[in-house]
Amino acid sequence: MLKAVIDTNVIVSALISKDGSYSREIIKQVFENKITPLMGDALFNELLDVCGRQDIFKSCILTEKERQEFLQAFMLCCSWSKIYYKWRPNLQDEADNQIIELTVAGGANFIITKNIKDLKSGELLFEKLQIVTPDDFIKEKLWEQSL
Repeated sequence: MLKAVIDTNVIVSALISKDGSYSREIIKQVFENKITPLMGDALFNELLDVCGRQDIFKSCILTEKERQEFLQAFMLCCSWSKIYYKWRPNLQDEADNQIIELTVAGGANFIITKNIKDLKSGELLFEKLQIVTPDDFIKEKLWEQSL
């Protein structure tokens, strides 16, 4: 099964998108056990913080309770990874540094995000690490590459 770090912006997009978005398809792949999302302390705390912001979810059809149930179900699919070594790719946003570190620590080859530009701007690059949008991940069926 493919391991990937799924950025918070993909999860938010899946929850608030009114159409059948690619972000929603990523979450479907998680629940169908085709993708194992990696989770770490920093990403977990960011996810909890963002999912608790009412202003972001005012257009979401899910209630707050349903969002919490979704988050619990999503977390059951995650593989928790500890970051023992800080690589410091020197990105502008510290949260982005932690996403790269989580990916490396957990042995994943993919970061699925809508924040491509910022995550690819680091000084330290990892040859096998692919930073892709949900659209590209689904269109190119990248989960099949790991089978």
